[in-house]
Amino acid sequence: VRVEGALAAGVYAKDVILAIINQLGVKGGVGYAYEYAGPVIDRMTMEERLTVCNMSIEGGARFGYVNPDATTIDYLRGRPHAPAGEAFDRAAAWWKTIATEPGAGFDDVKRIDGSALEPVVTWGINPEMSVGVNQRIPAPESAPEAERPTYREALAHMGFEAGQLIKGAKIDVAFVGSCTNGRLSDLRAAAAVAKKGKVAQHVRALIVPGSQQVAKAAEAEGLHEVFQQAGFQWRKAGCSMCLGMNDDKLQGREMSASSSNRNFIGRQGSPTGRTLLMSPAMVAAAAITGAVADVREML
Repeated sequence: VRVEGALAAGVYAKDVILAIINQLGVKGGVGYAYEYAGPVIDRMTMEERLTVCNMSIEGGARFGYVNPDATTIDYLRGRPHAPAGEAFDRAAAWWKTIATEPGAGFDDVKRIDGSALEPVVTWGINPEMSVGVNQRIPAPESAPEAERPTYREALAHMGFEAGQLIKGAKIDVAFVGSCTNGRLSDLRAAAAVAKKGKVAQHVRALIVPGSQQVAKAAEAEGLHEVFQQAGFQWRKAGCSMCLGMNDDKLQGREMSASSSNRNFIGRQGSPTGRTLLMSPAMVAAAAITGAVADVREML
């Protein structure tokens, strides 16, 4: 999967992988592995690449990977459990040899224009069902005939109408976290938006670091104070609302703007709850405005 061009400001790794899944489908990778490449992937940080690879399974792939390069090696250097000194140099030299060789054959090659991407939001009940933030929700008739019943089920469950703009859809809960988007860079992106205002009065907003290490690093930078001053709850590290863990669940028909990876019916704890997947920055924008918003207008 080659992502060409360059991402615009306000478009993130989460938007890239949601766009890929939208184009290839949730079954597009069944029986295969996804190799991500191209200028957009090359320029991504390791954490951004982790977001993309993390959601390969949502696209049906066995796994996703990016070839090891200088970004990989710099990220691993000096980390706990990584080799040190000459042992690291030997390991790095070997890592470079396992990159896909020039001219290698693939079962298929998909090219996506990263320059054309805008923030992406899911509207349905699986990660394939997404649109750009300024696009309209598609009609079942636009889908292959075999998928139309699922489209109708999604519209009924979500309470949306075909042709409706996703932008402006009211939310009740905002959740930044999960293994997909609970890293330090994700919290920084969300905090940059949180500085722009206060959480809407009707919105319950949760920030959940993906690990204790991330939580400590974020607190050392004062990010927790940024969120708290804006009206977000700063929670302990964990899975939280990604899968409706403990008390972190949707109630009834609540609508969630979530940076997690799955929007299946019941995923966030309520059988009638509704989930809109988006980037952490987009979640923060939705929390402040009380509805799906274009984060680019707040940067």
